[in-house]
Amino acid sequence: MLSSIHPLGERAKGNRYGVTLAAYMLGSLAGGLVLGAALGLAGSVLRELIDPAFAAMTFGAVCMVAFVADRGRWLSRLPSWHRQVNEDWLAEFRGWVYGSGFGFQLGLGVVTIIPSAIFYAVMAAGLLVGSVQGAVVIGGAFGLVRGLVLITGRRIVDTQSLLAYHRSFQRRARLADTATSTALLVGAGTLLLSTVMA
Repeated sequence: MLSSIHPLGERAKGNRYGVTLAAYMLGSLAGGLVLGAALGLAGSVLRELIDPAFAAMTFGAVCMVAFVADRGRWLSRLPSWHRQVNEDWLAEFRGWVYGSGFGFQLGLGVVTIIPSAIFYAVMAAGLLVGSVQGAVVIGGAFGLVRGLVLITGRRIVDTQSLLAYHRSFQRRARLADTATSTALLVGAGTLLLSTVMA
């Protein structure tokens, strides 16, 4: 569905791509902020119950498990909703409506299919950071990054650029997968090492 939100597709529907893109990004940011606030509230209770060193070790372990899940291709065994955003919205609503609605759901993360185990690391970070403000920053960053994905289609203005975009999509997806997995591994290793040496 999101791959149909680009200048060519929005023009065909009588919408302005810039408006839909802005609505999607704001919705995704809002969803991430709500996710962060919820995790932060739950985490503020945990802060009273667990030691900061234990929290760091737990987060490091979650990152390691997420890395193995993503690289080992057993993400499908992890808990996830089996739904996507409603594609009927594309024909029923204006761009700013489905843009903000899709963005909010994907920024929230927990109401659609989870495409990467890094989401579990984001949730663990929000729970274990020990403050609502910190968790809101984490959730907001997640939502914002998720919102930036639509920018990749900004050059799709005709059928040739649409075909070129889809041809390069898999290559970019593999690079992004490698980058996030590497970040998980580095983060986990750093946290576990710093906790052991503390």
